[in-house]
Amino acid sequence: QVQLVESGGGLVQPGGSLRLTCAASRSIFSIAAMGWYRQAPGKQRELVATITSGGNTLYADSVKGRFTISRDNLKKTVYLQMNSLEPEDTAVYYCNLHLRDFDSWGQGTQVTVSS
Repeated sequence: QVQLVESGGGLVQPGGSLRLTCAASRSIFSIAAMGWYRQAPGKQRELVATITSGGNTLYADSVKGRFTISRDNLKKTVYLQMNSLEPEDTAVYYCNLHLRDFDSWGQGTQVTVSS
């Protein structure tokens, strides 16, 4: 079992920035792929960004150029820097750890973009 704890969500005005953090409880973090997903009210959960153990990244088209995913294996932490936020980014953001056929999810953190 791997626990993932997210933090950093909140209310921000359009054009603002937030940094999400996800801390893992076990060292398998360093060999796992990590990802951020989000789910808006009435919509399905969608991929935001992923990063492999080697540091390769993938982004949804809707966030390219605005969001940056990064990881610190020593701290067992993955980050999502979100800039130029838009109201359409409002959602609950979830951290995911994926290793072979194993997946673990965090509890989610709310991000609200509104004036």
